[in-house]
This record gives sequence, structure tokens and C-alpha cells, in this order.
Amino acid sequence: MPASAASVDVVLPCLDEAEALPWVLGRIPPGYRAVVADNGSRDGSARLARKLGVVVDVPRRGYGAAVHAGLLAAEAEVVCVCDADASLDPAQLPRLVAELTAGRADLALGLRRPTSVRAWPAHPRLGNAVVAHRLRRRGVGVHDLGPMRAARREALLRLPVGDRRFGYPLELLLRAAQAGWRIVELDVAYHPRTGRSKVTGTPLGTLRTVRDMTAALASLR
Repeated sequence: MPASAASVDVVLPCLDEAEALPWVLGRIPPGYRAVVADNGSRDGSARLARKLGVVVDVPRRGYGAAVHAGLLAAEAEVVCVCDADASLDPAQLPRLVAELTAGRADLALGLRRPTSVRAWPAHPRLGNAVVAHRLRRRGVGVHDLGPMRAARREALLRLPVGDRRFGYPLELLLRAAQAGWRIVELDVAYHPRTGRSKVTGTPLGTLRTVRDMTAALASLR
């Protein structure tokens, strides 16, 4: 779909998600346009996505680098971000966008509700809860770091978010709160992802992530 025809762009940070991408791209709502920010996939993700949508090659590794490149490539006034691993259904995005267009929010987040224990095992779920609790202590009233979100593109790009790796969602929420943004959370179904998590796939990986995110949060002012 041409950028001028899209009411909303959906940035999909992607690293080796060829198995999940067809389902994810097939669930993009009508009038929305997928922008796949490929972060160096070796499984043909970018080649597959080019047949179905817009692809941005992001040579710099990191979740934040992929999201930022996708935001720069997007052209719609409203931009969503969603994981490309089929754990979240893009068909739910209009509910988040409606919070913006109705004037109730500046940033709408999907509050993950797991559909099974396998969708969100105890160790990454606990890690997310710990980091979210520390964000609330900093005045950010959220309960999830929200890999599904919607906001206005220009406003997002004006936020001084410097992290280009896994700490990007955390810094985004903190900067949005510091800017006085109205942040709302809406329940979204969270399904077992396709493939293994690049960040919290093991208990040790979760512990390292919580440790590093806590250090990153402490460094932010």
C-alpha cells in the first residue's frame, strides 16, 4: 500500500522471524501499512517481507535501532509498533489507535494477558513485573513494558530516547511520562511466540535483562 494511502503505519522490528511473518503481515488491519525493520535476519525474513510490505534494512543491531529506523521510514501520522513473532495480533491495533484519535491518550500500550502458561513463562513475566514496578516508583504508571503500542509519529521522534538496544521500551516510557504524556494500557491477548526469545528465552537471560534494565533506569534522569 502506498504511504499516502495508509492511515497508520505498523513498525515490525524483525530478527529471523520468517516462520511468523506471513501470519503477522496477514493480520495487519485494512488501511494500515506494515513497515518491517529487519535487523540482520539470516532466515530470509527480509526477502519474504518484501513480497508483502515495506522493508527497512537496519544494519545496527538492537531492538531500539530497529524501531527507530522503522519510525524514520514511516510516513503516517499515527504509528504502531508490534512484535513480529506472532505473540501479538496486529488486528488488535485499532483499539489502541482509537485511544489516540478519541483524545484519551498520547501513548496507548497493549497490556499483555497471556493465553497460556507457555505464552509467558514465569521467569520473563516476573522480570517484566519487576522492571514495571521500578518504573512506577519513578512516576510512570504502567504494568507492562508494552511491545505493542501506538502514538503519533512526530511526537515519538521528538522524545529524547537514546537507547538503541533492549532498553528502548523502558526509556521510551520514562521519557513519555517526563513529557507529560497521557499513557493508557489496554488488555491484549498474548500468545506463545513463534521461535525463541532473543532476550528472555532462559531464566539466566531474564536475570541479566532485569539487571541491565535496572542499571539503565538508574542512569536515566
